[in-house]
Formats: sequence, structure tokens, C-alpha cells
Amino acid sequence: MKLRVRIERDEAGYFVAEAPALPGCFSQGRSRAEAVKNVQEAIAGWLEMMESRQEHPAAELIEVVV
Repeated sequence: MKLRVRIERDEAGYFVAEAPALPGCFSQGRSRAEAVKNVQEAIAGWLEMMESRQEHPAAELIEVVV
């Protein structure tokens, strides 16, 4: 899966990484590389948490292309 991640440097010098497609999914690091590694872990956790919250096992899931 590919996602766009926004990385900005905050006023304290940390790199803040956010996955805009996943509300509330962000992380940070002292370096750009650390922020990327941390946000990858945050994305994996976000996806796992959202998958566990699916309460409609009988619902039909389909994929659509936009």
C-alpha cells in the first residue's frame, strides 16, 4: 500500500509526519528518517485498529475505482 505522508519540522526541531488519508495518524522523530520509520509503524497500527473495529461481518465489501 502506498500513502502520501506530509513531513514538516516543528518549532522544537522535530520532524512531524502525518498520513492525511488516515485521520489522526501521525508521528514524529528527531530526524526525517526516524519520523518516516515511526509513521510507518503508526500507519500499520492505525490500519490494524480500524480492521478490528469492523462490526458488520455480514455486509458485502466491494472495491471501487475512483
